[in-house]
Amino acid sequence: MFKQYQWKILIRVAALMVVLTTGAFLIAKGYYFYLILVAPVLVYQVLDFFKFHQKAQQEVDQFVESIHYRDFSRYFDVNHAPLEVQSLRQGFNEINTTFKVISREKETQYVYLQKILELVDTGILSYNNASGEVVWMNESLKKMLGIPYLKTIHSLEKRDPALYNSTLELKSGDNRIVTINRDKNNFKIVLSATAFQTDGEVYKLVAFQNVNEALDETEAKAWQKLLSVMTHEIMNSVAPISSLADTLKNRLSSVNSKVNDSSGTLEDLEVGIETIKRRSEGLLRFAETYRNLNKITQPNLKKILVRDLFENLHHLMEPTLDQKNIDLEIILKDPGMEMEADVNLVEQMLINLLINAMDAVKERPTPRILLSAYKEGNRYIIKVADNGIGIPEELVDKIFIPFFSTKKSGSGIGLSLCKQIMLLHKGNIQVQSVEGEGTVFVLTF
Repeated sequence: MFKQYQWKILIRVAALMVVLTTGAFLIAKGYYFYLILVAPVLVYQVLDFFKFHQKAQQEVDQFVESIHYRDFSRYFDVNHAPLEVQSLRQGFNEINTTFKVISREKETQYVYLQKILELVDTGILSYNNASGEVVWMNESLKKMLGIPYLKTIHSLEKRDPALYNSTLELKSGDNRIVTINRDKNNFKIVLSATAFQTDGEVYKLVAFQNVNEALDETEAKAWQKLLSVMTHEIMNSVAPISSLADTLKNRLSSVNSKVNDSSGTLEDLEVGIETIKRRSEGLLRFAETYRNLNKITQPNLKKILVRDLFENLHHLMEPTLDQKNIDLEIILKDPGMEMEADVNLVEQMLINLLINAMDAVKERPTPRILLSAYKEGNRYIIKVADNGIGIPEELVDKIFIPFFSTKKSGSGIGLSLCKQIMLLHKGNIQVQSVEGEGTVFVLTF
C-alpha cells in the first residue's frame, strides 16, 4: 500500500519535472508566448502536490492519534476517500487490525494469568522496590492476611511488623519461615522472593505459602513413630517386671504363714513388691493408652447432619452439665447443614473438648459453654467456647503435644487425639485463649 503511495509521489514529481524542463526550454529559445500555456499547468501541479501532501499528512495525523490512544477499533473509510489516499487508508486499516489482534492476545493472556494466580492457594504480592507501591496482590494473600487492600508495602508494618520486616529483608532467591498472627491464631508461612526489571523500574515479587497444615501433618507422623517405639519398648520391658512381681508376691504370701517374722521384714518386702506390681501395671496401662493414638489410620467418612451430632452430644452430656450447673448453649445457623466426616471420631473429639471446657469453667460463678457450627465457603467450622480460666500464653503452643497436660491427673492424650482426628479429616484444630477470660477451640473441616 505504501509503495503505491510512493509511486503516486514519484509520478507527480516526474510530471512537475517535465513541465519545468519544458518551461526552461521555452525561455532558452525565447518562446515567451508559449509560457502562457505552461504557467497554469505548473501552478496546478504545485497546488495539487501541496494538497496531496496535506491530505496525506492529515491521514497520518489521524492514524498517529488512534495509535496514541490505543483506539485500534477505528476504521478509515476507503471507498469514500479521495483516490490519492485510498491506498494509505487501506494500509492504516491493516495495521490497526494487526494491533487489535495483538492487543486481544495480550489481554487474553493477562486475564488467563490472573485467573491462574487467583486459583492457587499461595499468596502473591508484587511491589515497586523503590517506592514500595503495591502493583498487584491475589485473593489468596488477602484471605491469608485478612486485608482487603494494600496501597504500599509499608502499610503492612502497622498490621504485622514482623512480617513486614521479613518481607523487606528477604533477598531475591531466598526463602524464610515466618510465624504470623491472625484472629489470635498463629500459623507458619514460607516467604519466597524474586526480582525483575521493566521500563527501568525494579519490582519485587513475593510468594506467601501457608505450610502450617504440612508441618502439623509431619509433626503428627513424627509423634506417631515416637509413640510406637516408646510404647513397644515400655511394654516389652515392664510386662516381665509386673509378672515377676506378681509371682514373688504369691510366693511370699505362701511363705509368710510358715515363718515367724517378728521384725516385720517379710511384711516390708510384701509392701515393696505390691508397690512394684501396682506401678508396673500403671505404666502398662499408660503405654496402652498412648498406643490408641496410632490405632486410628483411616476415618469412615459419611454424610452427617450436624444437628443430629449436636443433639446426641447434648443428651449424652446433659446429666453431667446439670449436676455441675453449667449452661450449654448450642448455635446452629443452618439446621440442614451437612458435612462429610466420621461421626464416631468427631463425637469422641467433641466429648473431649466439652469435658475440658467443663473442667475450665467449674470455678466460675456463671459457668457457660458455647457449641456452634457454620459454613464458610467450602469449609465447615465447629467451635467449642467457654468462659473458663483460659490457657497461659506460654502454654498455648504446647497443649497438642502428646504427654503434655496442664491437669494434675491428665494423661495428655485428649488434645493430641483431637489433632490427629482433624488431620485424618484433612482439616485442622486451632485454639484461641485469653487467660482469665476463656478459650475457644476452632475445628475446620
